[in-house]
Amino acid sequence: MTNHLHKGDLPEGLDLGNIVAIDSETMGLNTQRDALCVVQLSSGDGDAHVVQLNRADYDAPRLKALLSDKNVLKIFHFARFDVAAFKYWLGVDTTPIYCTKIASKLCRTYTDRHGLKDLTRELLDVEMSKQQQSSDWGAAKLSKAQIDYAASDVLHLHLLRERLEGMLAREGRTDLAAACFNFLPIRAELDLAGWPETDIFAHS
Repeated sequence: MTNHLHKGDLPEGLDLGNIVAIDSETMGLNTQRDALCVVQLSSGDGDAHVVQLNRADYDAPRLKALLSDKNVLKIFHFARFDVAAFKYWLGVDTTPIYCTKIASKLCRTYTDRHGLKDLTRELLDVEMSKQQQSSDWGAAKLSKAQIDYAASDVLHLHLLRERLEGMLAREGRTDLAAACFNFLPIRAELDLAGWPETDIFAHS
């Protein structure tokens, strides 16, 4: 396994295939306040590519092209947050999307534990460390621990998707999951437009 750090954008000519695991790191959880700092990606081959963005201009044309490429499936865990961050800071609509958290909630109804650490422990027998989750992602130089943490968040998503796809099919919820994934860009727009917590489908 190799973790590659790239400054500003993905390197020219990098081919990550047609299914890419993606995650991001920000300065906090308020999308419109807390800057997008890092985007990490993996093609499922055991390697991770960590892009430390240039926050002065967010000029990352190759990364933006990948996010909006309709021929490349993007796997996330809690895609709602990342997709909103990419929309706000990079100005791109991310599609198509697969979200392992949504898939988990639809098929693992025997538990209320749907975090990435919980999923990798149960479905892959892998223990993940979340020690660097709240570190300073806006630092000029990322530490090795930060880079390793960022990489770990995308290295297992391909296999998790495979396991969850089998469970969704078993429970007859594959189409329902796909419909939820397709709605995610709209859900992100609602978050950014001021309806992050309001259930607009509720009666009251």
